Amino acid sequence: MNFERLKEKLEILADAAKYDVSCSSSGGNRKNKKGGLGDSSASGICHTYTEDGRCVSLLKILLTNHCIYDCAYCVSRSSNDIKRAAFTVEEVVDLTINFYRRNYIEGLFLSSGIFKNADTTMERLVRVAKKLRLEENFNGYIHLKSIPGASDELMQEAALYADRLSVNLEIPTESGLKLLAPEKNRQDMLNPMKYIQNGIAQYKDEKKIFRKVPKFAPAGQSTQVIVGATQENDLQIIKVADHFYKNFSLKRVYYSGYVPVLEDKRLPALTTEVPMLRENRLYQSDWLMRFYGFKAEEILDPDMPFLDLEVDPKLSWALRHLHQFPINLQTADYQMILRIPGIGVKTAQKIIQARRFQVLNMDHLKKLGAAVNRAKYFIDFNAGNAFLKYLTDKNFRKLLVGGSSSKFHNQFSQQLSLF
Repeated sequence: MNFERLKEKLEILADAAKYDVSCSSSGGNRKNKKGGLGDSSASGICHTYTEDGRCVSLLKILLTNHCIYDCAYCVSRSSNDIKRAAFTVEEVVDLTINFYRRNYIEGLFLSSGIFKNADTTMERLVRVAKKLRLEENFNGYIHLKSIPGASDELMQEAALYADRLSVNLEIPTESGLKLLAPEKNRQDMLNPMKYIQNGIAQYKDEKKIFRKVPKFAPAGQSTQVIVGATQENDLQIIKVADHFYKNFSLKRVYYSGYVPVLEDKRLPALTTEVPMLRENRLYQSDWLMRFYGFKAEEILDPDMPFLDLEVDPKLSWALRHLHQFPINLQTADYQMILRIPGIGVKTAQKIIQARRFQVLNMDHLKKLGAAVNRAKYFIDFNAGNAFLKYLTDKNFRKLLVGGSSSKFHNQFSQQLSLF
């Protein structure tokens, strides 16, 4: 084996994979067996490099950066003059096992450019997972990218050997995709997603009847959209995410701010980077839809199609609906308590439990884990709350904004090198 060439491949293909952020390992529950390697049921699995340089536990690479498509936003586009490389199936398997044994990683995130056609590419991705599971007895986490247009038979195999599958929607709207990737078809992306959704539902039904049923994508499926490469506003983006959560049962939608790397008249200028703060606000909105009971139309509307970069989406909603506040913690229902800025899901659940046994006050709220510096303006207690006088102050927003700051100052972050 030529180790220098292998190292060069790794540097090229790990660098090319950094633009794909949908590599979460949450939901995996594949346990180790006697004589096997790895355990994806372990808690605390890291998904990527942190900003302070702490080690990631997933080997995140492309099988190849050769691609038959010429998508304007992609660094691996066929017309881009870059170094090309490709791993063999055996090389990916050897890297995964050797990196695991050295405690570098706990799993594999494997994507690929599309060479020849969708089935040829998907077949090689499946062979990697199959070889790891059956020949190397590897029980660690495996995330495979589903290749748009791949056959149902290959998707079936992929779901049996991988913990999670994901198909990148790439551009949020079909019109944006046609503009920047005219060779691609949105339906080719939807078909494998629907197949996996149906397979997971069938697995759950069979599991109720039969004790031993082969696992089928136990960590579900996810997708990723690129933000800022086209002119979609934030309302359109979160509506797309909401649609896929409801209709395709996705575990996660990931948002990746467009990183200008190529000159193209269809793309934003190279100097116009997407602020990380916009990406962060989209994730916060996503969280509100998934766990706080917000609808996309409540977070934004046609008159306000972009998220407020000064305040988070929950606080922004509260400021636009001050007539619904203050909320009495002793009598309000759970869903309304969830809408109070500074109160999260766990704290709201604790409030519901605690108020059965005592009349709550500000000290109780602190002990229950609320961000009192923000929540204190929106809540009422049976004994009253002196901070409510600010709720009708014309400078109320300024007061709140002045007391908060964001940690998301960098425009974009990159995956660090494995070396």
